Amino acid sequence: MRHLLAKDILKFHCVIWPALLLAAGLDVPKQLFVHGYLLFDERKMSKSLGNVIDPLDLVDVYGADPVRFYVIRAVPFGQDGNVSTTGVHERYERELGNDLGNLLSRTTAMLARYRNGRVPGKPEGDGGGADALAALNRDVASSLDAFDVTAGLERIWQQVRALNALVEQRKPWELAKDDARADELDRTLYELADGLRAVAVALAAYLPETAPRILQALGQPGDLAWENVAYGRTAPAERIGPAEPLFPRVDPPVVAA
Repeated sequence: MRHLLAKDILKFHCVIWPALLLAAGLDVPKQLFVHGYLLFDERKMSKSLGNVIDPLDLVDVYGADPVRFYVIRAVPFGQDGNVSTTGVHERYERELGNDLGNLLSRTTAMLARYRNGRVPGKPEGDGGGADALAALNRDVASSLDAFDVTAGLERIWQQVRALNALVEQRKPWELAKDDARADELDRTLYELADGLRAVAVALAAYLPETAPRILQALGQPGDLAWENVAYGRTAPAERIGPAEPLFPRVDPPVVAA
């Protein structure tokens, strides 16, 4: 049995509630997960103070996945964290829109342009991709087992950044100009598609609406089994076109606080 609670009722749930359960002959919780406060302008949000941000207002503008992403990303579980509508918008544009959304857009656009919408076959050797995705699988699973959801998300984002760096290092648009480097281009496009597929599976618990859209854009099955966070599991796919923006640009909301 596990309990999720805020830190201001810790005494009751650690002392009084277990005593009541023992007196009644019932099992006591084996673990307590104690979260901190969301702060606005460095003050605890409170209905009595009225310094609140209605999450439904944010969901109306950004969607549920980006709001979930922001809360997990900005506030490590168990700690207090300052939140703001500006912070939501900045992470939406910078991390979701630019880091992840643009990576999918560029990858699918290059598959469409340079390989007629076909994902190249798995190349011989892995060029380090197998080790990278095995580490991603191991590290994220370890963080989730320890209920450190923020660290797990940061580890996934390290992989997203690595894939973006791969684009800049390999420069597929330059490889495409030289027929003698066709194999190198195939390897690059495969590694991008395969890496994005693995990232989508790893992100499914954080972005449950977005992860299937990434897989669909890559022509992949919707199998979110954890063992698919691994190298070389990208299925053959054709007719891939440039993906629609995962996170379209939006105007910052005017939220009462």
